[in-house]
Amino acid sequence: MKKWIPILEWLPKYNIKESLKADVLGGFTVGVVLIPQGIAYALIAGLPPIYGLYTALLPQLMYLIFGTSQRVAVGPVAMDSLIVAAGISTLAIAGTDAYVTLAILLAFSVGLIQLLLGIGKLGFIVNFLSKPVISGFSSAAAIVIGINQLKNLSGIPIPRSNRLQEILISLTQQIHQVELQTLSVGIATIAVLLVIKITKSKLPGPLLVVVLGILGLYFTHSLIPNVAILKEIPSGLPSFSFPIITFNMIADLFPIALTLAIIGFLETISIGKAIEKSTDDVMISPNKELIALGMMNIVGSMFKSYPSTASFSRSAVNEDAGSKTGMAALFSIIVLVLVLLFLTPFFYFLPKAVLAGIIIVSVIKLINYKEAIRLWNLNKSDFWMLIATFSGTLFLGIKEGITIGVVLSLGMLIARTSRPHVAVLGRIPNTNIFRNIDRFEEVEIDTHILILRFDARVYFANANYFNEILQLRAKEKGTNLQLILLDCECINGVDSTAIQMMETAIDFYNDKKVDVYFSNVKGPVRDMLTKSGIVDKVGAQKFFINNNDALTYYKTGKLDRNQDLTDYIEQANI
Repeated sequence: MKKWIPILEWLPKYNIKESLKADVLGGFTVGVVLIPQGIAYALIAGLPPIYGLYTALLPQLMYLIFGTSQRVAVGPVAMDSLIVAAGISTLAIAGTDAYVTLAILLAFSVGLIQLLLGIGKLGFIVNFLSKPVISGFSSAAAIVIGINQLKNLSGIPIPRSNRLQEILISLTQQIHQVELQTLSVGIATIAVLLVIKITKSKLPGPLLVVVLGILGLYFTHSLIPNVAILKEIPSGLPSFSFPIITFNMIADLFPIALTLAIIGFLETISIGKAIEKSTDDVMISPNKELIALGMMNIVGSMFKSYPSTASFSRSAVNEDAGSKTGMAALFSIIVLVLVLLFLTPFFYFLPKAVLAGIIIVSVIKLINYKEAIRLWNLNKSDFWMLIATFSGTLFLGIKEGITIGVVLSLGMLIARTSRPHVAVLGRIPNTNIFRNIDRFEEVEIDTHILILRFDARVYFANANYFNEILQLRAKEKGTNLQLILLDCECINGVDSTAIQMMETAIDFYNDKKVDVYFSNVKGPVRDMLTKSGIVDKVGAQKFFINNNDALTYYKTGKLDRNQDLTDYIEQANI
């Protein structure tokens, strides 16, 4: 059971004296921060505010049981909320019963995808979404989230959109409708939050502005009646109900569910790894995290939750507050239960401009311009991949942007593996060490010998490239060429296409009276070469444990060492 339920592993070791006080403080702090964030993020998602609190409730409990990080805080987050809005707004009108039904079903779909990926141990597939793509997508999504809040911040009736140009055009056309009372409240909120952030104060900024906003509007609403407020939020805990499921709804939601499943997992793993400590009893496990996220969203959807994942800001708050273990989530849940049962009427006078200010300030940190600068200096292709994903997300839409990112990631992967680095080697004088002749001028080069190192797995996508480079380098040697030594140190696998290419190349060069030797061949590659008959074709005596042995044998017909390493050179598991 411990294999599937991590809480059974660390809970029996829980030290009440060392951890309880810190977990209580951390949990209550996160719970307090979660209240205004949950309400704000529900508005981003196009849902009634109460659904943000519902989404913070059962998912936290599921992560407490199934999660492998000791300090990750989960629940509604800004980016996923925007993706929810972008995906469902094309299927239903925001705030309607149909919209809410789709949002809940979306959580169930996301959870099911994550659970299946986790059970199938397929967490590795998210590696195909590269860091530049995630960075570009996150930065653009943050801008779209912030710009969409101008409606609540300024009172201008800007229609919701996930394309920057549409929002800006609408804003320009309706700028004369700005509501100064609302704008003043929003700017004041942002100013307070930025001061707290800049001064690195320990004050809980979101909670502070929420309390000030409620009190301010409670006493002065008659003086500033144009400031929009939340009004009534339902009280009580969410009731159980299984999501309404139809084939057409699932088909419509699948692309956005898959996007949310992958993005949510990447966010959780990134946050978990960032705050993981060597003292944690349970280390982050990607596949177990997928199962935890799946359970969060599946069970959460049965209690009126929309898609949830790990929150960077609340995880940071959890860490800063000194939480020791996942038990902190239990005390966050207690805070939410108390609010849902007794305190929702107090949010009646909460200005929407305050929530807009909280959202804008919280997403600023997602705009990672430093990563773009770093990539410009480090790797131009990664930089342009970031820019393409950023631009696609910003101007075409959330789904389109992530699609561009996935396609670019796969395209870059194929491009890099189909034309990997290849080196011609020479000997460093007076040593048995070999290095790339294009990097080191002083290495010794034998005009009769070509030593080629292919720095990648050889498979159908790059086998022809391997052969082209081999022919090109052999042609450069001309008629002097007598030996081709293939250094396989960096080849960790070959497929049937590569085997066929090697067989053809060996026959071709043997016809030209050119020997072909192999050195540094790894076990899995030896297995394939043995099963295919290449070892028999070349001769087992032409396989060597290193380049020096190969050259010594070629020149003298024997080795200058006494050890018999035949078992290590010829071993194959077939």
